[in-house]
Amino acid sequence: MSGYEEKWLELADIKDELAERDWFFGTSGNLSIRVTESPTTFLVTASGKDKRKRTNEDFLLVDQHGLSVEETGLKPSAETVLHTAIYEKTKAGCVLHVHTVDNNVVSELYGDQGKVVFTKQEIIKALGLWGEDAKVEIPIIPNFADLQKLGDVFEKHIKEDTGAVLIRNHGITVWGKTAFEAKRHLEAYEFLCSYLLKLKLFAKQIEFTN
Repeated sequence: MSGYEEKWLELADIKDELAERDWFFGTSGNLSIRVTESPTTFLVTASGKDKRKRTNEDFLLVDQHGLSVEETGLKPSAETVLHTAIYEKTKAGCVLHVHTVDNNVVSELYGDQGKVVFTKQEIIKALGLWGEDAKVEIPIIPNFADLQKLGDVFEKHIKEDTGAVLIRNHGITVWGKTAFEAKRHLEAYEFLCSYLLKLKLFAKQIEFTN
């Protein structure tokens, strides 16, 4: 099996797993995995596909500019510009972007602050932070309709081989050195978003009953 085929199957397995969690509402979301470094090429989800199904047209290979390497009728995800920025600035091996209700609500609640901070939660260890009072901060950027402008603002927050950015009322983009790491981090961030919302709701209910 070639490296290309291995990467295809690895990304397809992640897509299937995230689809089982119902994280791809209305064909939303996009995923990619690096295939080569010099020059940069990566597999990215094709636009408009039902990610709950596995087909031979789920991904296409693109270059460092997000352009298809091979002749195909498929179009890369409209947000491929975010993936190209990550691969060009870091050694990340995988990028995952999902629109869930929880991460959208969190992005709206904290959008005016430009970030959301999580702390005092055991799941933060999944992000490689082991301190007793470890905290993790996710920047929140506006959801610009102009994808080039979105990419320019997004790129300012790409600083390491792993990271995450929330786009307000749009979704979260997470990247990691490997596909396994990116998926683990995405799961941790989704847990933190869900936990935060439930905690705020519970606090409101206690306040109301008192």
